[in-house]
Amino acid sequence: MGHYPRGGRALRGPFSRFATGDAVAWFEAHGLELVEEPDGRLFPRANRSQAVVACLRRAATAAGVRLHTGVSLLRATPSAGDGFQLELRRGSARLTMGAGRLVLATGSHPSGRQLASGLGHGLVPPVPSLFTLALTGDPLLALAGLAVDPAELELKLPDGQRFRERAPMLITHWGLSGPAVLRLTAFAARDLRTCGYRGELRIHWAPGLGPSELEHRLLACREHQARRQLGSWRPWPELSRRLWSHLLQRCSIPAEQRWADLSRLQYLALLEALRSSHHQVSGRGPFGEEFVTAGGVPLGEVNLATMESRLQPGLFLVGELLDVDGVTGGFNFQHCWTSGWLAGKACLEPPSAKD
Repeated sequence: MGHYPRGGRALRGPFSRFATGDAVAWFEAHGLELVEEPDGRLFPRANRSQAVVACLRRAATAAGVRLHTGVSLLRATPSAGDGFQLELRRGSARLTMGAGRLVLATGSHPSGRQLASGLGHGLVPPVPSLFTLALTGDPLLALAGLAVDPAELELKLPDGQRFRERAPMLITHWGLSGPAVLRLTAFAARDLRTCGYRGELRIHWAPGLGPSELEHRLLACREHQARRQLGSWRPWPELSRRLWSHLLQRCSIPAEQRWADLSRLQYLALLEALRSSHHQVSGRGPFGEEFVTAGGVPLGEVNLATMESRLQPGLFLVGELLDVDGVTGGFNFQHCWTSGWLAGKACLEPPSAKD
């Protein structure tokens, strides 16, 4: 639940009924072989998302589900008795259909929010979550393609709020990406929107080294590698050569200068660059790269035991349509599996069983 910037605490109940182990068991029971990566993430052995889609389609067909593809739901209206009257469009044709129960599983698509709003639900305004950060004009962009594992980030926004994250990071030709940045922007999504996606980012390039250890590494180089040039001898071998050269340039220290000639001011500048280099965030990464939307139907309007609307009987709301979003790593998928499973079970119950 700590991996959900919004809605995590409310998911305790749903996850107690259908959690990650249940999802894995369900897919394996329906013929989808999963492979676990070293970091705990799971993928289909075919390594194609289409394998998951095919598994779900086979399960639906085996259960007697009729699929209507290429059809848009334009409007849903509560019937005079029970259920709903649906207005559909297939190509240029308009169709109507009756439904006893209606499940909206539309993800972050605006159509789902419009349908939910038309059926009486409020909406938490949607904002992008899980996105990359742009550093326009920053010399760091010259290191595009460099991965740093781990890096420690601290984002300070104009309103004084601070967000921290430590995880692998990737430098791109427009800014920063990777798990550290995606987690950071997930938790700061709404505040970043308010601040116009501007802020100051501080990067600690060696979070595994405390202040005293970092000082010791630099002093040891000055003492034991005195005759070597700074550009040819890094404080520790895991430090990227490209990054080290960049930090030397950032501190206006010639790469051909010997360690023995490193002045006190240069030493302090290097120390500061390694543990807290400053960068100005100029916005989000390329448009359309956002992974998730934060916002949607407020959780208070939904019975989380069944995913049924508290405002409209027979209506069920699941997945990203709700005001729930998780960080990268499968957590958004899990919320979709869980809420969909609960809604599906509830739809099979007769009204008397739920009452």
